[in-house]
Amino acid sequence: MSNLTSLSTFLLLGFSEARESQLLHFFVFLAIYLMAMTGNILIVIAIVLDQKLHTPMYFFLINLAMLDVGSVSVMVPKSMAISLTNNRSISYFGCVAQVFFNLFFLTSDFTLLTVMAHDRYVAICNPLQYERIMHKGACLQMVAIVWTTGLLYAIVHTSSTFANTFCSNTVNQFFCELPKLLKLSCSDFYLVEAGLIVVGGSLGLGCLIYIVITYMQIFAIVLRIPSVHGKKKALSTCLPHLTVVSLLMFSAIVAYASSSTNYSSGLDIAFAVIYTIIPPTLNPFIYSMRNKDIKIALWKLLDVGPSSKTIFRLL
Repeated sequence: MSNLTSLSTFLLLGFSEARESQLLHFFVFLAIYLMAMTGNILIVIAIVLDQKLHTPMYFFLINLAMLDVGSVSVMVPKSMAISLTNNRSISYFGCVAQVFFNLFFLTSDFTLLTVMAHDRYVAICNPLQYERIMHKGACLQMVAIVWTTGLLYAIVHTSSTFANTFCSNTVNQFFCELPKLLKLSCSDFYLVEAGLIVVGGSLGLGCLIYIVITYMQIFAIVLRIPSVHGKKKALSTCLPHLTVVSLLMFSAIVAYASSSTNYSSGLDIAFAVIYTIIPPTLNPFIYSMRNKDIKIALWKLLDVGPSSKTIFRLL
């Protein structure tokens, strides 16, 4: 294959060639996108308007919701446009933007979940020192580190990826996915990017190990709490975060498996949907269903009636 040194567009993978299936995909993705946007935006507004939720835990949750809004917006609108217009092309700089923002939001997301694990550890294992340790300045510094880490990681990976020479402009995925782009490379520079991926994976593994060790210590403290009510209260603040971490890790495992195995295009797309779209869509529901304070804030925001409140309590 001849080198394509001056690419102006890439061709993304469509979900189907049949017009009926394309329209079905458009409406399904539209529903998912609106669900994710509405859920995360409601979480942000509810926390901002409720003075009782102006604590470090909910400050981090606002940042998680904003990251999820950005994450689900990277590839879903473009995918819907492809199905609606039947035009699979994306500009070179559009592809660059997808790679950059996808890496930025995913990296920031995982780093933030690590910070949130630290917050829960201090709150449960060292409650008397919580306000001194998790003061406003410290929280702002942690969030700044989260966003800066994601930014630097995205810049390095994106620049090294597009420093490659591509032998084809056909991406075998419904968005510009990093592993798929590397497979199009016809230069040895992709080895540098492969090395960076290993480094990134090692950093991610380090964050995961920290989260696991943190929760082992948290559970050890919770088991010593004498009252059942106290145990439930402590666990109720950890379960949503632990569920979100588990969902993200499951998605990451699926992403790794799909990129290292020769699946068919249909399964490849399905796995990509799982790790890119499902977590930011489910996260607000996980927090709203498992957190009583969030429920109350949403009741106030939406001004729901008695029957709706009963349903929320059952959830």
